[in-house]
Amino acid sequence: MLSFIGLGLYDENDITLKGLEEAKKCEKLYAEFYTSRMGIAIKKIEEKIGKKIKILEREDIEDGEAILNEAKKMHVGLLAGGDPMAATTHVAMRIKAIEMGIKTKVIYGTSIVTASASLLGLQIYKFGRVVTIVKPLKNYFPLSPYDMILNNLINGLHTLVLLDLQDKPMTANEGMEIMLEMERRRGKGIIKPDSIIAVVARISSNSEMARAGYIKDLINENFGPPLHSIVIPGNLHFMEAKALVKIAGAPKEILSNLH
Repeated sequence: MLSFIGLGLYDENDITLKGLEEAKKCEKLYAEFYTSRMGIAIKKIEEKIGKKIKILEREDIEDGEAILNEAKKMHVGLLAGGDPMAATTHVAMRIKAIEMGIKTKVIYGTSIVTASASLLGLQIYKFGRVVTIVKPLKNYFPLSPYDMILNNLINGLHTLVLLDLQDKPMTANEGMEIMLEMERRRGKGIIKPDSIIAVVARISSNSEMARAGYIKDLINENFGPPLHSIVIPGNLHFMEAKALVKIAGAPKEILSNLH
């Protein structure tokens, strides 16, 4: 059997009781953190479960053969931050397992997709396509995230912007700088210094933070250590706008600027 187990958002206590029970049943445990990171060291998770965990590299997951061959013979668990099926590589691995006659099971975990909306007081059904911003390289500056944000805004939808986790996790400040550069290159007027934006940081930790305001005010603010995510609001319901003001410190004038 191959069990996909979500660890939740931040620390060893975010795993569900069902997930913890499943992890303890597994004969061998693996984990990957390139699709989603946790805020604590793997040792804490090992202590919680009571078993050693082998960390996998990206190529181990994308290939998947070693894990699948073990799952033919024993109960293997794959741990991942957030919800395990949010990553397409995990879906591909599950399909391969089924094709090989291996039983599969999914233990769901809390996802940044729902948690960011919950923390900010935004309505989850009003979110459009999720966007990821990667660190630009010398000859690589993708503008597709800008186009996706534009499409969401045209439809009045909010956008969750995930930030690059590779090497050193990107901060919200870096994400804003990149989006402003996208605006300079695309020029559709959707991401400006006086645009309202929201930042969530370290969700589910004791130091979680939610801030909303104008980019020009937030871009130099210290949000503390990652993990950070950004939300670009679309058309706000009055209750959503009030939540951004009361929960995340957004300027009160947004209440009088509703569509």
